[in-house]
Amino acid sequence: MATDTAELSTGIDRPDSVNPWLIAITVTLATFMELLDTAIANVSLPHIAGGLATSYDESTWVLTSYLVANAVVLPLSAWLSRVFGRKNYYMTCVALFSVSSLMCGLAPSLDLLIFFRVLQGIGGGGLAPVEQAILVDTFPPAKRAAAFALYSMAIVTAPAIGFPGDGFSSSTFQSGSFRSC
Repeated sequence: MATDTAELSTGIDRPDSVNPWLIAITVTLATFMELLDTAIANVSLPHIAGGLATSYDESTWVLTSYLVANAVVLPLSAWLSRVFGRKNYYMTCVALFSVSSLMCGLAPSLDLLIFFRVLQGIGGGGLAPVEQAILVDTFPPAKRAAAFALYSMAIVTAPAIGFPGDGFSSSTFQSGSFRSC
């Protein structure tokens, strides 16, 4: 009876063969990449401005565009995941974030970089709420704290790695043709 209630409350019929920790690590990696990207863009801003021959003030749009797009999509994520299905919406967000990250690195101008950062913010804005819902649905109440502890480790670790890591790579491997965003 308890199993039937758990399946009805989440609305998801999970096969027992999938290890829930594999799901937790997968969604945590996406969170890690999004937060790492945010930290990297902050550190790289002077290098981005120099590489694109723009002022530092103009290059701050790289950060602003991402944050605004992220803030617009974040509250819509619950509705979008219901309309398109949680898995479809999540995979679309991961794909959009990944492809736009590549395009940011290859952008030849500030205008295109800002455009791709908006797309990146749209993809990134849908990740956190859906990932948390996935963790809640995947783990029984007794194990949710451990799952969210893993998730929280990514939230704390990514900026800690991103700032010094990108500072080193921006200073050491300046190529002018690839920006880390």
